[in-house]
Amino acid sequence: MAVNNPSGLLEACVVVGPSSESLKELCQAHLQGKEIKHRSLEAEVLQVHAPPFVSKESDPDGPGHAPAFSRVQRRRSFLKKKRERPAVSSNSGTKTNDSTISRADDLTVPKDIDLIALPQLCFPDGLTVAPESQEDSYHFLVFTDVFGNQTHGVVVQYYKSLQFSLEGVTYQNGHRSSKPPRLYTAYGICVISKYPYYNALRDCLSSFLVQLKTCRMDDFEEKVKEFSAKLALVPIPPPGQLQVVFSLKPLQIVLPPREDMDRPAVDLDLHLPFLCFRPEQILQVICSILTEQRVVFLCTDWARLTLVAECFMFFIHPLCWQHPFVPILSRQMLDFLMAPTAYLMGCHTHHFEEVAAETEDLVLIDIDSGTVTSSCDAELPDMPLIATECFKGRVEGLQLNYDLEVCWRGSSTDMSELRAHRRQWQCKLNSQILSITLELIVNIFRDVHDHLNYEHRVFNSEEFLKSQETADQAFYKKVLETHIFHSFLRERLSRKMDAFARMEINTRSEAYRLRTMSDSSRKPVMQDITRKYMGPENRLNKRLGMSLPNLAEDHSLTRPLRQLSLMKSPLIDKGATLSPGFKLPSKSVKTFKLPEFPPPLAFHYVQKYYCDLINLLSEFIATVNPQDSSLLARYYYLRGLVSYVAGKRLEALGDFQNLYRTDMDIFPTELMRAVVDSLQESERSVVDRRPDLKRLISRVKKSSEQARLKDSGSVKKFELPRTHMLQEDFVRRVQESGIVKDQGTISRLFDALTVGVESVAKFSAQSVFYLDTSPDGQQKQVDPEVFRDFYTIWKETEAEAQDVDLPASVLERLDSDERVFKISSSVKTSHGVGKIAMTDRRLFLLTEGRPGYVEVARFRDLEEVKISSAPFLLLRIPSLKIKTSRRRETFEANLKFECDLWHLMIKEMWAGRKMADEHKDPQYVQQALTNALLMDAVVGCLQSQKAIFAASKLAYFDRMKREGPMMVPKTTSETLKHKINPCLNLPTPQAVDILLYTPGELGAAGSDGSDPKLWCALSGGKVVVFDAASWSMQQNSIQVGTSRLNCMLGVDQQQLWIGSEDSVIYIINPHSMACNKQLTEHRAEVTGLALEDRPDKYSPLAAYSCSVEGTVIMWEVATLQVRRHFRLSCDGLQSLQIFGGRLWCCALDCVMEVRRNGTLHRKVALPDHLRGPPSFYSGFVVFHEREQLWTGCSNAGELCVWHLSDPKRPFQRIQLPDCASVVCMIKVKNQIWVGCHGYSGGKAHGKIYVVDTEHHKVEKELVAHSDSVQTLSSAEDRYVLSGAAGQDGKIAIWKVE
Repeated sequence: MAVNNPSGLLEACVVVGPSSESLKELCQAHLQGKEIKHRSLEAEVLQVHAPPFVSKESDPDGPGHAPAFSRVQRRRSFLKKKRERPAVSSNSGTKTNDSTISRADDLTVPKDIDLIALPQLCFPDGLTVAPESQEDSYHFLVFTDVFGNQTHGVVVQYYKSLQFSLEGVTYQNGHRSSKPPRLYTAYGICVISKYPYYNALRDCLSSFLVQLKTCRMDDFEEKVKEFSAKLALVPIPPPGQLQVVFSLKPLQIVLPPREDMDRPAVDLDLHLPFLCFRPEQILQVICSILTEQRVVFLCTDWARLTLVAECFMFFIHPLCWQHPFVPILSRQMLDFLMAPTAYLMGCHTHHFEEVAAETEDLVLIDIDSGTVTSSCDAELPDMPLIATECFKGRVEGLQLNYDLEVCWRGSSTDMSELRAHRRQWQCKLNSQILSITLELIVNIFRDVHDHLNYEHRVFNSEEFLKSQETADQAFYKKVLETHIFHSFLRERLSRKMDAFARMEINTRSEAYRLRTMSDSSRKPVMQDITRKYMGPENRLNKRLGMSLPNLAEDHSLTRPLRQLSLMKSPLIDKGATLSPGFKLPSKSVKTFKLPEFPPPLAFHYVQKYYCDLINLLSEFIATVNPQDSSLLARYYYLRGLVSYVAGKRLEALGDFQNLYRTDMDIFPTELMRAVVDSLQESERSVVDRRPDLKRLISRVKKSSEQARLKDSGSVKKFELPRTHMLQEDFVRRVQESGIVKDQGTISRLFDALTVGVESVAKFSAQSVFYLDTSPDGQQKQVDPEVFRDFYTIWKETEAEAQDVDLPASVLERLDSDERVFKISSSVKTSHGVGKIAMTDRRLFLLTEGRPGYVEVARFRDLEEVKISSAPFLLLRIPSLKIKTSRRRETFEANLKFECDLWHLMIKEMWAGRKMADEHKDPQYVQQALTNALLMDAVVGCLQSQKAIFAASKLAYFDRMKREGPMMVPKTTSETLKHKINPCLNLPTPQAVDILLYTPGELGAAGSDGSDPKLWCALSGGKVVVFDAASWSMQQNSIQVGTSRLNCMLGVDQQQLWIGSEDSVIYIINPHSMACNKQLTEHRAEVTGLALEDRPDKYSPLAAYSCSVEGTVIMWEVATLQVRRHFRLSCDGLQSLQIFGGRLWCCALDCVMEVRRNGTLHRKVALPDHLRGPPSFYSGFVVFHEREQLWTGCSNAGELCVWHLSDPKRPFQRIQLPDCASVVCMIKVKNQIWVGCHGYSGGKAHGKIYVVDTEHHKVEKELVAHSDSVQTLSSAEDRYVLSGAAGQDGKIAIWKVE
């Protein structure tokens, strides 16, 4: 949400010119016959004009209402005393005195604007008298307060002639002095704004100067004030696709909108640095900014200093410069360069030698010559090679010359047309440059994501550095210590979905997406090692985007990879790529033209102007396409803003309510609070009578309070522990380290590291473990030295796996996405001497001498793994024997002291693979692999007789295999196609509350624009999105409130509705994956959503929602307006569906068929045998063509089938064996799929029953999950997807027959 209170275009307009003392001295020098040409004058502030410019003296609203766009906050007045001046006349010959350019005795100065240094900044070269008039010149200023808030200024220097009166002139040598020469002095007008509209404000001043140069000096102040008052009437467009245009004759002024809330509007030419510097120098400048050097820009043109410096601020987005930013220093301000902190400043080129000689540790950037020099103490490191080469290749494809663009066009006689065409070209070029520079930043910091722990807000900087190329580490070492990077980390840890995050997600390779489905995503796959790239024939078939894939195989491990990013790719041929690899989505920008300005200093004219503006916006709102909700939101924003300024606060609240429903991303929270605080008693009474406005105000206050109490966003650097750790602290430390997140695995690791506490405590003087004896018994603690050893061995093993140098003949035998995780020492085997290597799929032998490959076994083919002993002289050496189903002979390896460890690891991998194959869940293999690697680290750090026993604590799957049968029932195995884990990146499993499959045309955010999606709602308002073509996690988490989510509905290509326990309907855009709309009309928990079938394509689309207290609302989807609402008399409304043009509503005590007007058509109560507190309806299905109703109840293991013609009692009851409660049910073809909760052997389990609707019997009984089945969803009637409660937390995909 927006947090800044929006104001108008103008903050203040300041006139700066020669002081009265300077003019007095000039006059005296002239009278004395002295040379006065090129004499320096003292500049001072002459006028200050700031809104509000008009007010109604008898305004009943009180002094708080100011009919102008202003922040209202003011500081002390800027007081100036009138001083005597010599008589001065304007170029029109009018004689003037001190009051000619009059200044108010009390000049009101806006808050945060400091006028002390403004004269120096307006005339950085000083103010001089010239014998000839000079050309008008413009330059640009940036003011930064102590909080980092910026204000921007545009200054025009223009010259006016001075003629001295001859009255009182003395004679010299008896002759009257000759006519004095005509002299010119400069005046400066500085327009100050909160927003960086450099081009627009320059155009405003250019138009104003046309009028100013022809006006009388007596009218000078009034003209400036009138000009300022007009600019104060201009509203700033909200972020998005609507630009504001107004006329300031002879020019049309355009205010472009911001692209989003995270960056300012782009109203300057971003290609200027590319005209001044080569790409290599641009990269050097960016490097100096990212490493927070003391940077000084130098140029002979003051205007270029600010514009070029501001361009580089856009280039590093979303990183934000945190230090002093003063792009223009006058000669009196050069001592600022002695500041001990990092800064970015600018000065004139003729100060180059002085600055370089007296100041150390500087990076000097000469804009005129296009050079970047640095002192030895400020040596710049080289930026990452792959990112810079990509950047250079992109830049070569830019068309930077406008003349080449228009050489084919004829001459135009319309200046407006020429300006519009140039603006369109510049906008397109700016968009390309922003895309290229954002890609550069993404490629530099892409790997940061892999070293973040979001739960504990930890960044593992040491591991991040190790993961970078050696040549790039010097750059990253400097960057990691900067404030700019620390701020960037806070945003990443807060999961901010900005332009960086969107590009990073959209340019991830499919290999990366699939590797994130495992706990070992940082291990290199064979494809990374060999740098092989797949041809078009190996890419995913586009047809997969429109339907579910064949899931018979393990796609997460064997699917070919899509190369979508530059991550770890070979260097790019600079001439090969002419456009960015990822283009930001281009949106057509609409134009809203303001009415002609009224006389801006008369209250009633200004009020009429606002009324005309409101009426014009109302006309646009009435004519805009309702489906274009983004544009509609911008009009609501502007009308609400103007209504507030015009004193129409209730109308403003109404518009902000519509905006809150339409697009929360641009909702002005602070302005909303200002509107509420300014309400009068009569207005408050009106608000109190409108529940919708009361709810909006309550929600805004609540969100503001939550934002205020939110975590400060600190970032912790991972450090190894220094004190003993209890289990809770140990879990946190391991999660912070990034080794593993799952709390169950960490608990088993804790048990492993605390094996043999008593014996170690007795016999070791330097104990490994520490015992804390409490009244309740002994609490084990892990010694920090043990943790350090464990962590070191884990990382060393990981590094060794990444440094594996396999011969090409071996690489050819491995799958492209296969990884090597563990290699033994050189041992004697039944196939010769070599090293045994373990991947996540197989064991193979790397033979020595003549390097070769011998496959030992695939884990799924193992039949027996045991330890035996082989004779060697008089000794017997432990050996490992491995028997597989594909080879008759047994493989034997004399692993010596490694034998027990390899025995444990292989058996765990075998059990994990068997579990994965049985349950169609590849995640089991990754969990088994993690367990095996943890065993290796435990044995390495303990190095005691108990080490193997300790490691056995981690043999989770092998223990499950030994304790009970792992076989899945045949029916389940044949029907189950795949399992995926939406809780992979969470420390504990979460309940899957809702599942929704959307076909390709709804979720068109994929690379080919047509991939189907699986939307999964987890506990606490989290929504995880899977690409249903590959089952890779596409969106890690979208936060939708903080409450439980109850229902989902795919409405159209732009909207996916989610009903929440907090009474809000959240709307996600499937393209942007952003939740920026809310429907807040419900007053209780939203429990159901349904979409009405349209009779024809021209009818408006309608959707229904219901809440638990019985309210049903009909919505017009295009406008999100309530068209009808009614309330049903029932106990706890649970869901609703639409069949045959009527609503079917399920409550706890009944199922109702309701007409669209809310009247009850029929009602089906609970069956007599189920009436009572424990039982209530939990789901229903209507067979409209058969006139049947199927119902299921909680605390009852049966289905009831009703004839709609006789709803008094069910005619059929179908028993569901081993079912304690029906949780959910859906109709798929001619079957009813029922998700249930039950118990087996004292443990909870979830089953799915497939019921034949013709014969009314259970066809299949599927053992689905280890906890109750919470939700079911159909995917094109080909597959059914089931989600389980929190003890399981997985999604199963079932084939429909």
